[in-house]
Amino acid sequence: MPATTTTSETLSLVSTSVSVAPMVLLSVVDHYNRAVAPGSRKRAVGALLGQNDGTTVRVSNSFAVPFEEDERNPDVWFLDHNFIESMNDMFKKINAREKLIGWYHSGPKLRASDLQINDLFKRYTPNPLLVIVDVQPTASGVPTDAYFAIDEIKDDGTTSRKTFVHTPSTIEAEEAEEIGVEHLLRDIRDVAVGTLSTRLTNQLQSLQGLHYRLRDISAYLKKVVDGELPVNHTILGSLQDVFNLLPNLASPKAGDDTKNAGASELQHAMSVKSNDQLMAIYLSSLVRAITAFHDLIENKIQNRQQAEEKEAAKLEAEREKQEAASKDRDGEKKSEGPQMSIDGKDAPPDTNKDGDKKKK
Repeated sequence: MPATTTTSETLSLVSTSVSVAPMVLLSVVDHYNRAVAPGSRKRAVGALLGQNDGTTVRVSNSFAVPFEEDERNPDVWFLDHNFIESMNDMFKKINAREKLIGWYHSGPKLRASDLQINDLFKRYTPNPLLVIVDVQPTASGVPTDAYFAIDEIKDDGTTSRKTFVHTPSTIEAEEAEEIGVEHLLRDIRDVAVGTLSTRLTNQLQSLQGLHYRLRDISAYLKKVVDGELPVNHTILGSLQDVFNLLPNLASPKAGDDTKNAGASELQHAMSVKSNDQLMAIYLSSLVRAITAFHDLIENKIQNRQQAEEKEAAKLEAEREKQEAASKDRDGEKKSEGPQMSIDGKDAPPDTNKDGDKKKK
């Protein structure tokens, strides 16, 4: 595979910093929800407004553009450039500082027709910026990817071809937006609530971002080794600079001289810090285990008490049932006695009548 040459223009584009306003993300998501049906592979396309001074690109506003494309044939698409021109003129009247600097789509990845659409936007800006906004992100992190189109020049003298080069992007709020957020935070009673969760979320996002970058580096190096990609000495030099910045945390060998005193101090400090954190994790695990064991014992005691209460209630119900049955039998015997006296059978003698006769 022929190697490619990295020009100064490409290096300048890669080093360009791109910042996107949060309002732009909200506008893109709103455009996607209005224009794209759920479950469809269609994407939302629009124009980006802001400032571009060559080293820093600030995306501060955007507007939607009518767009249609054939899902089967990527070369068949329609973009209303008349609508772009009319909207661009209207935005110039509102804010002359905001110029058309590029375009966006809802991605989530690059598509075959993106280079052709990018050439259309060159009518309005020399080097349009493409920002892909992932409206349905599956992982935490920055949901934007910024690209510039370049001409890839090959060392063997063959015809160059156009491609996209990735440049880092961030989400930054303007001063007015930050003031609005601070004003909203004043209505919150306890601002400290959620601080721990916020810190943990930020650390998780940072670690996930580092994991994705290392995964991309590993995939790139594997493709270079397999011959699928050409060797790029600029990228390899940057990777070597990154690896040179890594601290040496290996255990020092016996008999090392004092030249590695700084490294040994760093290793000792790292070991102490790691041991302290591991001790905290160990203690928290012990507390969690003891709490779970206590809950288990309490649960068994409660189950035993409930079983004893059920057994006592059952015995009480049987005893009451037996007492009720005995009372019913006694009542039946008493009711049978008076009936025999009325019939004249075994009736006792009436002594009151004889007494009355003697008195007379």
